[in-house]
This record gives sequence, structure tokens and C-alpha cells, in this order.
Amino acid sequence: MKFEEYRIAEGIKTSISKLGFKKPTDIQYKAIPPILKGEDVLAIAQTGTGKTAAFAIPILHILQEHKIKGRPDGVKCLVMAPTHELALQLDSVFKTLGKHTRITTFCIHGGVDQEPQIEQLNKGVDILIATPGRMFDLVSQGALNLKRIEILVLDEADHMLDLGFIKDINDLMRHLSKKRQTLFFSATINDKIKNLAYSLVTNAIRIQISPEDPVAKNIEHAVAFVEMDDKRFFLEYLIKDNHEKKILVFVRTKIRAERVKKAMERVDIVADTIHSDKLQEERERTMRSFRKGELKVLIATDVSARGIDIPNVEYVVNYDLPESSEQYVHRVGRTGRASQKGQAVSFCSSEEKELLEDIENNLGKAIQRITISKTDYQNTLDFTVDKSQDWKSLMEEAELEEKNRKKKKRKSKR
Repeated sequence: MKFEEYRIAEGIKTSISKLGFKKPTDIQYKAIPPILKGEDVLAIAQTGTGKTAAFAIPILHILQEHKIKGRPDGVKCLVMAPTHELALQLDSVFKTLGKHTRITTFCIHGGVDQEPQIEQLNKGVDILIATPGRMFDLVSQGALNLKRIEILVLDEADHMLDLGFIKDINDLMRHLSKKRQTLFFSATINDKIKNLAYSLVTNAIRIQISPEDPVAKNIEHAVAFVEMDDKRFFLEYLIKDNHEKKILVFVRTKIRAERVKKAMERVDIVADTIHSDKLQEERERTMRSFRKGELKVLIATDVSARGIDIPNVEYVVNYDLPESSEQYVHRVGRTGRASQKGQAVSFCSSEEKELLEDIENNLGKAIQRITISKTDYQNTLDFTVDKSQDWKSLMEEAELEEKNRKKKKRKSKR
């Protein structure tokens, strides 16, 4: 079935056509019809399957129909997202697909002045995309009324639980009408997510898109055994050997992200970081630069990059192995999007071998080993133009930078 055959508003079909989409993906094919019928939906689908459009398309159509019938003003759809970056990405998808409709979409999140957000809410919004913190701030101030919400969407619900938003989600229910449609989208499923989902939905249509291989087939995986203190040298080598490629590097902590950035700068590699301690305007500027390809190397923590759709990422580098096998799937899913090829390279130190074993068990297969002889290993260490071994001073430098950034963040919230 082609999109042109769906019973959806012509304006939405126009937007879909301009994007070059002709047929729905599996998740879109299975989710759009029940959502259009007003059913609750519980959908589990891996990253990169087109799940945002799977709920955006029918929601835009439903609300466009309500506009024609003259329904009262007020926020009618609330889409909850765990991070600023994902909220902004959802906002972009809704606005692109709804460009030729009368539907207004607006995004609110923390880290920026709330007054312009309140002004826009007062002007009228149909679809509100929000992160939990800022949304509850505005509700408590009386600046946001959720009583007219007809559709609730929880996106990346598994990640919301990881970030501890379960209480916020339960609190949210007290502000919403029980006569609502609830759409629950998650990339992974476990008992905690099942319990949350079933407490929110009513007779939901359950959809699970779970191929045998949890990651896209067009991603090549490889792992190199590299000791923790030597990883920066191997990252330097990989980047310089692929200097025109767009590379997304994952690390475990914010301090480590800044430390790796400094290490790359010392060897004349331009890189930037994205994590939750950076100011929102800095994060947005960095993401724009990386999307456009002006910035080639982005160093990220899991929280900031979860669910983000960044075009043309050729390499994902797991500088630190993730704490969970599910997180590995999300990380490498940033490359190999749609029909593009991608490379996922992991650096595994001696203390991370158990994590690697868990990841391989989840994948159901071994990750290809990059064999490094002792000579090649030593040559990589010698390859660097950075001869600094003073890690104590580097740590002190990173911690000072962290303190300064937190001061800036506190000032921005005043």
C-alpha cells in the first residue's frame, strides 16, 4: 500500500511526497491504521525504522479533521520526550509533515528562557512536544493547561525509565482526561516498561517490530582490544585515517567526553562534545554543525545522543563500551540509517570484556575482532603527535572546566 492510498489529509500527502516517501515502513504500515481509528497503541520498534512518522502522520490527520469541525482551542496532543535533542527532532518532523496543514506544533524544554514559551502557548498550540522538567514547571505556574489533551504520546519510553522519569509520568496522568488516546513507543521492552505501558493504555493494539538481528544489516561491527589509557591514540589514528568522514564517538561520562576532546585537540583534531551539562544553545549549535557536516567529530554521552537522527554518520566509535547491551544497539543505530552503509568500531579494554560478552549475547553473534599485532599496537602509540603523558594535569583541567560549565549553567537559569 502506498501513502497516496491512505485516507489522510491531502496536505500531509503533499509533505510526504516532497520528502520522497512512497511506501510506509513496517512500523508505519502497522501503526498508522489503528491510530487513525483512535485505538491505543503499544509499539516496540528498533531505532531507524521510521517510528516518529508512524505516529506523527495519523496525529496530524486527526487534529486537522478536528480543526475543520471547529473543536475548541487548547493543546490537544502532548508528545513527551526524555531529552532536549530528541524533543527538538520530534518538533522538526511534525512541522515538516504538517507544513501544508493548519496544525501548530511547538516544543518546550529546559535550559532556555521560559517567557517566550509561555507567550507561544498563550497564542495557541495544537501539538506540544515537551521534556518532563519544563512541562511540569509551566503546569505548576498555571501557564500550561493539559485538560484538553486528546492524544498522549510517550516516545523513547524505555529511555525515560532509565532517566528516572517514572514518577513524572505517573504525576502527569493526574492532569490528563481519562478519555484520551495513548500511544506508547519504545525501542526495547522489559518488565518495567511492560508494567508502565499497561498502566497507561486501554485495550491497546500491540505492535512489535523485532528482526532477528537487533541492529541494521548494513552496519559492519568490529572490536579492537585496546587498554584504557591507550584508547586516545587509537581514536586519533582512526580519525586521521578517515579525516573526511563524519564520526560519532560515545563515552561513558561527561568529564570523560571533555577529556577526550582535549586529547584530540592536542593532536590537531577539531572535535566537540554534547552532554547534559552544556548550555542548551551550545548543544543546539553543536548538533547543527554536526548535521551539516561542518563538524566531523562529535563526542557524546548516551543521554544526549539517544534517539537522535543525524544524517550521514559513517562511523560510530564506542570509545567506552556501554553499560548495557541495549545501549549498544542504540549507539550503533546512529549509523547505517535507511539504505546507507555504516561502521561501528568498539575499543574494549581488559576491564570491559564482560560488557563485550553481554553485547555479543544480545546480538546473538560474535563481533568481528580487529587483530592488532604487538608491533602495530606500538606503532599506533608512536604515531601520535601528542607526547603528553601527564594525565593528572589533564584530569585537573577537565574537572576545572566542568566546574566552570556548571557555573555558566546555573547563571543561565536565573
